[in-house]
Amino acid sequence: MYLKILAHPIFTNLNFHMPMIVDLSHPLILLTGENGCGKSTLLHSIMYALRGEQVESYVYRLEAGDVKPGKVYLFDAEQHNPRMQLDLFKDQPEMIEFLQMASHGQVMLSMFKETFPKLPEGTTLLLDEPEMALSVSNQRRILKMLMELVEQKKFRIICATHSQTLIEAQETYVINLDRHINRNVVDTSMGVEGASTIQ
Repeated sequence: MYLKILAHPIFTNLNFHMPMIVDLSHPLILLTGENGCGKSTLLHSIMYALRGEQVESYVYRLEAGDVKPGKVYLFDAEQHNPRMQLDLFKDQPEMIEFLQMASHGQVMLSMFKETFPKLPEGTTLLLDEPEMALSVSNQRRILKMLMELVEQKKFRIICATHSQTLIEAQETYVINLDRHINRNVVDTSMGVEGASTIQ
C-alpha cells in the first residue's frame, strides 16, 4: 500500500518535494525525525487518506492494492490522555479511581492492555508518540503488545515516535522524515547541534 501526496500546504512549507511517496505496506511503521519535521502532520494525512476524507489543499492518491485498512483509529498521547477526560467515565467509578491514582505511564500501559485490543480485527491504529511518559522497559513492553496486535488481530500500526527503543527494534519499518526533506535554510535560532546555547 502506497500513499502519494501530490500537494500539501504544510509539507510544501517545509520544502518537501512533491509528489511525496510513502510506503505503507509494512504492518508496523514508525515515523521519526526532528521536532517540527512533519511526523504528526503525516500521521493525520494518512488518517484522512485511509478514511477517504478530502482536506483543503491536500491532494493525495492512495494505492491500497489488496490491503484493506479496516477501521482507522487515531490516538494522540498528548490530546487523548484519559486522565484529562474523566467525564467520559462518569458511569465507571472504578475507572475514575484508577485514573486518579495511577501515574501517566500506568494509564498509557492500560491503553495498550485494555483499550487497543478491544478494537475490531484488522484495525489501522495510528499512534502519536505513544511512548510519552513510559520508561525504557515499558517501551519494550508496548513494542511486544504492538507486535501481538499485528500478529493476533491483523492490525496495521503507524506510529510517530522519538523512541530509540522502538526505532531500533528489528520488528519495525522506519520512515525518517529528516531524510526526505529539503530544507533550503537551516534554522539556527535554537543553536547548533552539539553547541551550547547558553551565552
